[in-house]
Amino acid sequence: MNNINFLLFPGFRKKAVTLSYDDGVRQDKKLIDIMLKNGLKGTFNINSGIFETEVSDTTKGRMTAEEAKTLYKSSGMEVAVHGYKHLSLAHVVLPVANNEVLTDRKELENLFGEVIQGMAYSFGQYNDEIIDLLKKCGIKYSRTTVSTESFDLPKDWLCLPATCHHNNPKLMELAKEFIEKEYNPYTVASKPMLFYLWGHSYEFDRDDNWQVIEKFAEYIGNREDVWYATNGEIYEYVNNFNSLQFSIDGSIVYNPSAQTIYYNHYGKFFEIKPRATVALGKRGFV
Repeated sequence: MNNINFLLFPGFRKKAVTLSYDDGVRQDKKLIDIMLKNGLKGTFNINSGIFETEVSDTTKGRMTAEEAKTLYKSSGMEVAVHGYKHLSLAHVVLPVANNEVLTDRKELENLFGEVIQGMAYSFGQYNDEIIDLLKKCGIKYSRTTVSTESFDLPKDWLCLPATCHHNNPKLMELAKEFIEKEYNPYTVASKPMLFYLWGHSYEFDRDDNWQVIEKFAEYIGNREDVWYATNGEIYEYVNNFNSLQFSIDGSIVYNPSAQTIYYNHYGKFFEIKPRATVALGKRGFV
């Protein structure tokens, strides 16, 4: 892996924000309205085996398949696997776990007409066998329920932690720290920063606290210096960054991917186009 400290997000940005919400419930409609108003993007993790078959309440409960298709496709949000029947993968036999992942992936791909490679663990539960299973099922990244209260990029995308849950009492304190923290391009100690928020939108109804996400979104959203992206967009970009190929002395770089990569070379920023070779020069951090 290349040194992640040299990564810049698209547009030479140093910070990124993403959200991850589970279960495919109707409260996602209100959450997405708040997200779109503030320029936020995220990933919604869906159980395709327990869609409702008819609408009994338009404001709560799980959506029908058609409701989900209309909402997520029209909003530009990412859809990911969450287990066909929302079973705990760590507490069922492997054939059942395999079916949970593969059937959910297949049904969601057929419904949305796109390749799906992301996931969130039901109940946040997994083990080494499940991680190995996910690799065989073509899952590239999967969110846990672990909160780090930090802004580091993940080291293991199949054990993807979050910065925090939206009910974390330090949510706005962390958001303020994230926005105000300075990035020094001239030191290797500076790192690109990711704020990753997770939860379930029905919790806002249950806890009567929609103001929490509204306040967070208004504060952290619509900023020119922040990249707002889905989980999958961030995974793809970091993966493409890690595919960069360097000369022995590090002064020349080739980008084999189909995506433009933004690179910090000792305080000098480079835009490396797809299939392009760029001379970076020879400098070191002071």
